[in-house]
Amino acid sequence: NHSFSQDKQQIRKMSVSVNSPIPAGVVDIVEPVNGEYVVKAGQAFGDILSAHKKAVIFAVPGAFTPTCSEKHLPGFIERAHNFRAAGVEEIYCLSVNDLFVMKAWGKSYETFADSGIKLVADGNGDYTRALGLELDLSAHRLGLRCKRFAAIVENGVFTTLEIDDAGLEKSSAEAILAILRK
Repeated sequence: NHSFSQDKQQIRKMSVSVNSPIPAGVVDIVEPVNGEYVVKAGQAFGDILSAHKKAVIFAVPGAFTPTCSEKHLPGFIERAHNFRAAGVEEIYCLSVNDLFVMKAWGKSYETFADSGIKLVADGNGDYTRALGLELDLSAHRLGLRCKRFAAIVENGVFTTLEIDDAGLEKSSAEAILAILRK
């Protein structure tokens, strides 16, 4: 005897998986262009990802947080050329932060602009909820965040989805490159 609200809650809690289509949703994108940081507000992210034959999206719980800033994003910056050589058209880094924080985070890395990585600001966590990959860090006064993950999206469909519940193993740049090279 389920009510509609219970079914709706169960649907909302489901997360994307391999062979899932990329969900629709609106985000802000910060993109390095000729040494400047261009902000594209209100972008239909599902449509953008669907337009690429092959893209990589990785998510971090928060910009400027230790593992995210010291290992996750730097790993992708250092290996961006390897991803391009493996046929990846675009690399996106998603976080539940506003576009101003994401822009400042990108600027804080000397080599970020040359990487071509685009920063995806999911300010309200709406896209994270659409993915079903929200992480409640309220106990640590961090609120709703996105789980740490990395995915390969081909023609709008997840072909790889690696989620790290703790640490940085499955979703690191090295791990995703190893999958691409198989």
